[in-house]
Amino acid sequence: MLDPTSVAAISAVLGAVGSGMANEAGKWAWESTGGVVRRIVGREVPAPVAREERDDVARMVYEQIRTNPQLAASWSVFASRVHGGPNPARAAQSHLPASIRFFTDRKEAMRQLQREATRRADGRPRLALVHGPDGMGSSTLAVHFGSRPTRLFPDGQIYADLGGGGAGSARDVGTVLRTLLRQLGVRDEEMPTATDRLGEFFRHCAADRKLLVVLDHAHSAAQVRPFLTSAPGVFTIIVARTPFPGLDAVRVPVGPLTDKDAVRLLTDITDKSTVAAARATLPSLLARCGGSPYALRAAADRLSTPTLAPRRAVSDSDPVQGAAEDSYQLLTPESAKLYRLMALRGWPAFDAATAGRATGQDQAVTAELLADLADRMLLERSRSGTGNGRYHYRPGVRAHAEATAIREDGIAACSAALTRTLLAYTDLATSAAHQALPESWRVPAPDEDRIGQRYEDRGAALDALLAELGNLVEAVRCAEESGDPDTAVRLSRSLWPLQLKAGHHEMLLPALRIGARLADAHFPGSLDAGALHAQLAHSLTELGRWEEAEAETLAAARAEESAAHKRGHASAVEFLGLLRLRQWRYQEAYECFDEAGVILNTMGARDEGTADLPRAQALLERHRGRALRGLGQGGEARERLETALRHFRASGDTYNTARTLTDLAETWLDEEDTEAALPLIDEAIATLDGQRAEYHLSHLRRMRERCVTP
Repeated sequence: MLDPTSVAAISAVLGAVGSGMANEAGKWAWESTGGVVRRIVGREVPAPVAREERDDVARMVYEQIRTNPQLAASWSVFASRVHGGPNPARAAQSHLPASIRFFTDRKEAMRQLQREATRRADGRPRLALVHGPDGMGSSTLAVHFGSRPTRLFPDGQIYADLGGGGAGSARDVGTVLRTLLRQLGVRDEEMPTATDRLGEFFRHCAADRKLLVVLDHAHSAAQVRPFLTSAPGVFTIIVARTPFPGLDAVRVPVGPLTDKDAVRLLTDITDKSTVAAARATLPSLLARCGGSPYALRAAADRLSTPTLAPRRAVSDSDPVQGAAEDSYQLLTPESAKLYRLMALRGWPAFDAATAGRATGQDQAVTAELLADLADRMLLERSRSGTGNGRYHYRPGVRAHAEATAIREDGIAACSAALTRTLLAYTDLATSAAHQALPESWRVPAPDEDRIGQRYEDRGAALDALLAELGNLVEAVRCAEESGDPDTAVRLSRSLWPLQLKAGHHEMLLPALRIGARLADAHFPGSLDAGALHAQLAHSLTELGRWEEAEAETLAAARAEESAAHKRGHASAVEFLGLLRLRQWRYQEAYECFDEAGVILNTMGARDEGTADLPRAQALLERHRGRALRGLGQGGEARERLETALRHFRASGDTYNTARTLTDLAETWLDEEDTEAALPLIDEAIATLDGQRAEYHLSHLRRMRERCVTP
C-alpha cells in the first residue's frame, strides 16, 4: 500500500485536485491546496502546471512533513478529503452513426478487423487503420463492423469525427476527447480542464472497459495518437482516405467494388428485374460509378433511364463528384441554387432558416428542398437524428457543388450569398446571446429591428447558441477571410454566454483568437478589443494555459483603460487577481483586487455600470477574503467574507451567498473548527436546494461529513 506521505502519493493528490478544476468545487479545492502547501513549506509556492512541476512541489512538501509529525498529520487530513467528484457512469450503448441496409463484399476486410479485435493482449494497442478514397465505404466498413451483435464490446461503441483531410480542418484534441468522454457517461464538470490531463483521464476511464472506438476522417498519426490506449479491452479503428506513416496498426484497404459486387449491390437496392432491364446502360453506369458504393447508391434510381446524360466539366476519375454531377442535372432550378450556394463554406450542420437567408428562399420551401437533396444523397442528415432538420455535405460532393457555384453563379453572386449567410448567423448569435445573458455588458445588444426569434427563456437562448456553435466558429473564420472584421468581432463577442455557461473552450478558442486579433488591428484600444482579450483570457484560464491567459488579461486591461471604460478595466484587473488565485500567488491576487476596487471607486454617475457597483464591490470583498485565506490570515479573511455575505444576503443573491458561506466554512476548517463551520455549511446547502448545483452540493456534503465524523 502506498505511503500517503510519500512523494508519489503527494504528487498524486496534487494531480487529482488539479484534474478536478472543471467545476466550482474543484476550483475551491485547488485554492485550498495552495494554502495548505504554503503553510507546510513556509513560503509561497507557484502552482504546478506540468507533471514535473507537480513532482517538484510534492518533494517540497515531503521534505517538510517527513520530520514534522504535526505537519504530516495536517497533510494526511487534507489528502483524505480529496475527492474527484461523482464517479463517471458506465455507458453500455452504441454511439456509432447508423449503419446501412445493404453491405456488399468486404469479407476479407471484416476478417482483418475481427482478427485484430480478438488477438491476445500483449501491451500493444488493438489498432486498425481502415483506408480508402472518398465514397468507397471505409467509414461504412468501420461502422458496420461495430454495429453487428457482438460480445466483444459490452461497455459500448464510441465514435468521433476528427474533421477531414488536413490539419486546417481537424478538430482539436480537447474537443474530441470531451466528445468521447461524454459518450462514456462522463459529465463536463467531471472532466479535467487541461488537455494533457484530459488525455490521461480518458485512458483512465477506458482502462477496464471493453470498448470499440471509431475515429473517423483522420489525416495523420500525430492527430490520432492522443486517443490511443493499450487497454486490453479497447479496440480502436481509425478511418482515413489514405494510409499514413507513424502508426503501428493493421492496415485494412477499402478499394472499388468489382463489377460483380457492384451489380449485387444494385440488385439488393432495387431488384433483379430492374437490373435485368438495364442491360443496355449497365456497363456504362458501372464504369461511371468506378466501384464506389456511394456512386452506385446514388445511381440506383437511374437504372431504368434509357441513356445516361453526358457529364459537364467533371471527369469520370472521381466517382463521387461524377455521381454528384449526375444527380445535380436532375434538380429543379431552386434546388440547384440551394445545393450550390450552401457549399461555399464547410458549415458543420446548417438548417433551413440559415439556408433560406443565404438563397433568398422561403424557409418552409427551403426545408422541403433540403430534405429532397438529402434523399438524392447530395446532402447528409446530421447524425444526431433524421428529424432535426440539419444537414451537411460529404467532402467530395461539396467540392463539386462549390466548383459548380463558381462556374454558374460567378464570384459576385457567391460573395453576396456568403454575405447573406454571415448576416444570418450574426443576427442569430447577437440575439440569442443577448437573451441568454441580458444583464451582461460584455454581450453586444442586437439592433432593435434585428432581434429575430424570441426565446422562451435564457436556457432556450443558450441552447440555440449551442446548436449553432460549430457554424458560429466557422462564420468568424469566414468573416475574417472575407475582409469583414466588424462582423467577425461582433460574432466573437456573442460567444460569451457559451464560454460562461456551457464551456466548450477548445472549440471556441480559434474564433476568440481571430476576434481579438482583428479587434487589435482594426479597433485598437476599444471596448471590443478589451472584451475579446478578456474572453480569450477566460477560456485560456479554464484550459489551464495560464501564461497565455495572463498576457491576454493584461491586454484586456490596457484596452479597457485606453477606452476609458472603467467597469471593463476594473473587471480585467479583477480577473488577473482570480488568475493569481489559480496560480497560488495570493499576495499578488490581493493587490489586484485592491487595484480593481480603486478603479471602481473612481466611477461617476455617468459611467456605464454604476448601478451594479455595490455588487461588484461585494465580489471584490469575497475575493480579498479568498486571497487572505491563501495567505494564512484566517481572521482577516473571515472579516472580508462576512462583509460580502451581508450584501449578498440583503440583495437576495443566493448563488453568491452560497459561495461566500462555503468560503467562510473553509476558513474555519483550515483551523479544524468544525463547530463554527457546520452551521455555515448547512445554510449553504439549504440556499442551493433546487438550483441544480450538484457539484457544489457534493463538495458541501463532504465538508459536512468531515464536521460530523469523529
